Amino acid sequence: MASKTLKKNIGVYTDPDHNLYIADATPSHEDVTNPENLKPGEVVVQVRSTGICGSDVHFWHAGCIGPMIVKDKHILGHESAGEILAVHSSVTHLKPGDKVAVEPNITCHACQPCLTGRYNGCESVLSLSAPPVAGLLRRYVIHPAVWCHKLPDGMSFEDGALLEPLSVALAAVERSGLKLGDSALICGAGPIGLITLLCAKAAGAEPIIITDINQGRLDFAKSLVAGKPGTVKTFLVPRGKSPEELASAINETLGLEPDVALECTGVESSISASIFSVRFGGTVFVVGVGKNEMQFPFMRLSTREVDLKFQFRYCNTWPRAIRLVSSGVLADVRKLITHRLGLEEAMEAFKIASDPKSGAIKVQIVNRD
Repeated sequence: MASKTLKKNIGVYTDPDHNLYIADATPSHEDVTNPENLKPGEVVVQVRSTGICGSDVHFWHAGCIGPMIVKDKHILGHESAGEILAVHSSVTHLKPGDKVAVEPNITCHACQPCLTGRYNGCESVLSLSAPPVAGLLRRYVIHPAVWCHKLPDGMSFEDGALLEPLSVALAAVERSGLKLGDSALICGAGPIGLITLLCAKAAGAEPIIITDINQGRLDFAKSLVAGKPGTVKTFLVPRGKSPEELASAINETLGLEPDVALECTGVESSISASIFSVRFGGTVFVVGVGKNEMQFPFMRLSTREVDLKFQFRYCNTWPRAIRLVSSGVLADVRKLITHRLGLEEAMEAFKIASDPKSGAIKVQIVNRD
């Protein structure tokens, strides 16, 4: 590898004082330019596109999500794709020049969740960008080849960076049990809610209603599915209403009690409204993350036999996500990218991503080196 063609490695950091800045990062230039330093199974990836997730903004602003606390300087980012620069001699399915999407975890392959195929519950998992594990917002990373998924020729680095939020939605639709013809309520029209809308639509949900507190997001949701068969309604969540009142208004707009609610906000009042909304024997599936402790209408769950389920990341979704995007089934996920900024413009990118007035849906940081 010609070392003179590569710049030094830098990363996008936050810290316990909620600063956001760019600084030198590992792996070092020497490690990146000398493949003999790689361990068995490892590859060097030049990161090309990285989406900013709401969790990245939350780590910057709040310094924590549940037990994951920013206690030192910390590199953000976990929605990434890039180009293989080097591989260890043990890696045979990838080669320099390949485009890959990076699944942002490293698992032990030995614990009960790993051995039963639910590696998102790995007892020793290293989840990139979840403190204290450094994220992917860097020029270069070293990562296990098994978690680098090769992209077909028709997919771009931008597409590859969208596979992480798409994986969240795919896992939600699968674990919620949503079936062909089920009516669905989707709470939240942020990036995850919008991708969940596309997945629920592709899965045959009918009718669908999506809610949000921002009319602009709801307008975007309508445009995202414009021209597609079936029914998608929107509901602007008013302030100051009880969960029961919200559920009643949502169901009146939809025209029935939904079979499945896919709750993508993690907001207590929204979860409660979902519980009041679904039919007897329905399912409320919580995709979003929220406070450590919440209050739910327990007796509503009990007397209506409502199943309340939760999600922790995803597993075994990347190959499916690649097929769905490359085949065109979920090609419209590309429409979510509203802003693209260079790595050196990361601070501005985060400001845009965190400003509700910016109109941003998905902001991607692009390495143009």
